[in-house]
Amino acid sequence: MQDSFDITTLIFIVLAVFVVWRLRSVLGQKTGSEQPPLDPISRREPPLRPKAPSGEPDNVVRLPGANGAHAAGDAPATAAERWKGFAEPGTPMARNLDEIARAEPNFDAATFIEGAQAAYEMIVSAFAQGDRKTLKDLLSKEVYEGFERAITEREQRGEKVETTFVSVDKAEITGVEIQGKTAQLSLRFLSKLITVTRDASDKVVDGSPDAVVDVTDVWTFERVLGSRDPNWKLVATEAGQ
Repeated sequence: MQDSFDITTLIFIVLAVFVVWRLRSVLGQKTGSEQPPLDPISRREPPLRPKAPSGEPDNVVRLPGANGAHAAGDAPATAAERWKGFAEPGTPMARNLDEIARAEPNFDAATFIEGAQAAYEMIVSAFAQGDRKTLKDLLSKEVYEGFERAITEREQRGEKVETTFVSVDKAEITGVEIQGKTAQLSLRFLSKLITVTRDASDKVVDGSPDAVVDVTDVWTFERVLGSRDPNWKLVATEAGQ
C-alpha cells in the first residue's frame, strides 16, 4: 500500500509539473515591458494636431466639435494659399492673419470659424435659457454683465424666451485687429431662427412660435496670443446689415 501510494503521488507531481510548464509556454512570462490592461473608461484620443509652444492646444474656441487644425505638413505652402477664401493677399486682414499665424503656427481660419459658429449657437441658446454658467465661460466680463442684466430683467417680468436654430447659413471673418499681443476677430453670422417670448401666463409678448426670422449678427472674439488659455471670448456684439 505504501509503494502504491508513493507511485501515485509521484505520478501526480509529474503531471502538475507538466501542466505548469505548458501554461508558461502558452501564456509567457512577465518581463516588465507589457502594456497596461485597457481601461474602457479612460479617454485615449490620438493627438489631432501639434501643441502650441505653451503646451496647450492652439487658438480655438473650446467647445464640442470645435477642435482640429492643420496637421503637421498639411499647411499651405504660401500665405496667399493659406488665407484663400478668407482674405485677399496684401490686405490688412491678410497681414494680421499672418501675424496671428506667426505667434501661433497652428492657427487655422476654417477651424476658427467652425468654433466661432459653435460658440454663436451655444451663446444664443444659453441666453434664451438664462444659462449664466455657460455664458460666463464664453463671454468677456463686460459682455457677460450686459447679458446677465438682460436675463435678470426678463426673469423679474416673469418672461421666458424660446429660441430654435433653423440654420446658420453663413459665417465669415469680416475683420482682424492686432493690438500688442491681443487679437480680435470679427465674424458675420447669417442665421434663421424661431424665437418667441412668453409672459408668466404663457401669452406671447414678442416674436412668434411659427415664424422663421432672418438674423444678421456681427460678433467679435478676442484672445491674448501665446497665452496658456486657448479660449477666444466674445467681447462685442452688434446687429449686422
